[in-house]
Amino acid sequence: MRSFHINSFGGPDSLIIKESELPKPGRGEVLVRVRASSLNFRDLIIFAGQYQPPIQIGRVPLSDGAGEIEALGEGVKRFRVGDKVVNSFLPNWFGGTLNTRAEQWSLDHDGWLTEYKVVNAEILVPMPSHMSFEEGATLSCAAVTAWSALAGVRAGDVVLTQGTGGVSLFAVQLATALGARVISTTSRDEKAEMLRRLGARDVINYNATPEWGDAVRELTNGRGVDRVVEVGGPATLPQSMKASAVGADISIIGILAGHEGGVDFMTMFRSRVGFRAVTVGSRRDLEDMCRAMEQHGIRPVIDSVYAFDDAKAAIAHFGARNIAGKVVIQH
Repeated sequence: MRSFHINSFGGPDSLIIKESELPKPGRGEVLVRVRASSLNFRDLIIFAGQYQPPIQIGRVPLSDGAGEIEALGEGVKRFRVGDKVVNSFLPNWFGGTLNTRAEQWSLDHDGWLTEYKVVNAEILVPMPSHMSFEEGATLSCAAVTAWSALAGVRAGDVVLTQGTGGVSLFAVQLATALGARVISTTSRDEKAEMLRRLGARDVINYNATPEWGDAVRELTNGRGVDRVVEVGGPATLPQSMKASAVGADISIIGILAGHEGGVDFMTMFRSRVGFRAVTVGSRRDLEDMCRAMEQHGIRPVIDSVYAFDDAKAAIAHFGARNIAGKVVIQH
């Protein structure tokens, strides 16, 4: 079997392919024939050597995969050979509150940029039956993060999403399925039609409308939104707060817009807005989300698909950030 390994830091060229013997599953484990994996912003930070805590040289990267069960270890009852599965993002978080240090792929365990992988059967869930392996491989991080960011959203609520990255597009689709009204921002008018097709009722070009928080207020008759899926970070948070209704929640996920900017404490205090840090989600969250996606027929938006041997090109394309949807690698 072949796997990509991090040989140094600095970008996709730091990856090397290694050949190894096919592993055998032990008690409670399964052997997965990995059919596809996908990229997340986290992976770019890892390749650059900027991830904290630091990643060990030699690790297999990527946190999201989909495949089929090829062999069962002793005592495995959850799956059968041939079952199609996706992995949970945090291998030691099965449900409830995360009250211990979260184990991570590429940090505590080798990741999913490999042809075969032995894992604890408990970290896998059935892949939605209407999806391909390429679609299933996009769910573990971005889709579950969007699902967690929308926790508590009800029909009739107004949700604000930012941009056309993986989390944001899943948030548009899932919020629409929950019966919410979605307002989205984007950098380019040509992406607006895609957002509307996915369910956004209104789309604001934030380059043409820098004070998009005011524009959101106008679209909601001065009230503001009930939930913000905040992926921009300090640079976009002031506008997100301006767009929020009294009692709204801002789900804080990323810093895609950079570290500059921010809001002082008293402004946050007076806003009467709640702030929720989202740490992807548990296996239970992944299971619930997969059921919801199957029920509503939701399909991930895929920007591009690369062959396993072209993984470095996939990472370079993803790193250019001129994408709409998920970048997937076939295995």
